[in-house]
Amino acid sequence: MATIREVALAAGVSIATVSRVFNKNTPVNPDTAERVLQVAGRLDYWPNSAAQGLATRCTRTFGVMLPDLFGEFYSDVIRGIDQQARVHQYQILLSSSHSNSEDVLSASRAMLGRIDGLILMAPDESSHEIVERVRRRVPVVLLSPRTRVDDCHSVGIDNFCGAKEAVAHLVSLGHRQVAFITGPEGNVDAEERLRGFRQALTEAGRDTDEALVIPGDFHESAGFDACSTILEHSPRPTAVFAANDSMAIGLLAALQRRGCRVPEDIAVVGFDNVAIAGYLNPSLTTVNVDACGLGRQAVDLMLNAMEAKPGSDPVRQVIPAVLKVRRSCGAPSGADGESGAGSVLSMSPDFPRQEPKAANRGLTS
Repeated sequence: MATIREVALAAGVSIATVSRVFNKNTPVNPDTAERVLQVAGRLDYWPNSAAQGLATRCTRTFGVMLPDLFGEFYSDVIRGIDQQARVHQYQILLSSSHSNSEDVLSASRAMLGRIDGLILMAPDESSHEIVERVRRRVPVVLLSPRTRVDDCHSVGIDNFCGAKEAVAHLVSLGHRQVAFITGPEGNVDAEERLRGFRQALTEAGRDTDEALVIPGDFHESAGFDACSTILEHSPRPTAVFAANDSMAIGLLAALQRRGCRVPEDIAVVGFDNVAIAGYLNPSLTTVNVDACGLGRQAVDLMLNAMEAKPGSDPVRQVIPAVLKVRRSCGAPSGADGESGAGSVLSMSPDFPRQEPKAANRGLTS
């Protein structure tokens, strides 16, 4: 490997000049900088980012820690973070904190010294103390935090209003018995969606049937397994709201296997608006959230936090969650530009005319 000394010698400049060219923290004559970069390219020189970070106290890297890295929602969050970080010439260092505060602490310790800030989705309430400890060392931006943390910017999804709107829509279609498949226990997004579900029923003058609040975990298998409980309940519910699209898709598969038609026999609504939702047959009514936009906004907040003066008030933002009405809820034919009301879980032969999933698409799980 070529060294910085060899690059300096070949370019006819000092080692300090080569360092300034790559650190970009001090102006260098454009002709000189171009000559250094050409020589570095020819010699295949790779600057030592760790050494640069020690010298400049700036790694141009953000740490990103999420409870899980599986699934389209998290992929979109990561994509948004990465896109916006690159706009500002930052890289990301990614880790899954899984589901407990000890993992958060361990991963944070491994990242410190290698990052300029941490974008974190804390998995549980016990992580609050860990976040406090981390933010004393680097700026921290929280995604969907359960509670506020002093001096931490945060951004989340309006889960409550999104869920409330979805259930109110089902009630407006005449559904009186509505089941709900919850997210994992302790997950703040799942809890807010359950709260929205209950509030919509209350405002409609109905009590929540607790037997129809079915435990889930945001995975397809939970939706599939919930089918038996739903169909065996008396009276059988005419609609189901799943706390995310993955469970809604699992439920659709189970209903198909049991010979139930959607939406003629039972309506189904999800939450997230993952890409495949509009291509199912029937297409899935769901609550649209901008996961990619959530990631981009987190980066903007991080840049804000890094430049903020001590004592500045933290910024807390909420991204709207808006119902996307399609066929699976029993909406009138043509509600989303589709025709017919097939009831099998398959790719629709007539792909719905929906807007392309733009880079600012977008919380959940």
